[in-house]
Amino acid sequence: MQIILENIEFFAYHGYYDEEQKIGNKYTIDICVEADLSKAAQSDKLADTINYEKLYQVVAEEIAKPTRLLEHIAQRIIDSTFQKFGQVDSIKVCIAKHNPPVGGVCGKAKVVLKQSRK
Repeated sequence: MQIILENIEFFAYHGYYDEEQKIGNKYTIDICVEADLSKAAQSDKLADTINYEKLYQVVAEEIAKPTRLLEHIAQRIIDSTFQKFGQVDSIKVCIAKHNPPVGGVCGKAKVVLKQSRK
């Protein structure tokens, strides 16, 4: 089973160039976690599932830390999610930077990282 948060929007200060870290940019994040949620499906209890409010908080905490690369943010989100939610088997994180500085018109630059628990 999966829990997915889509199109989470943040304004944050990331980028390879120092200027990007000063002016900031809009970012969109999708996170998908896979876990056995059958107990919650039967019990109807929040304690038996992955609380997506807390999952959102993990993403918000990591996106708030200035970083050069989107890949690094995604890996931190994955690491923190595995640490806080022991029942998660795998995680997929997509991070998009809006209007990236590529020297031309580009709506978004996106990275996707997927990892299974080791």
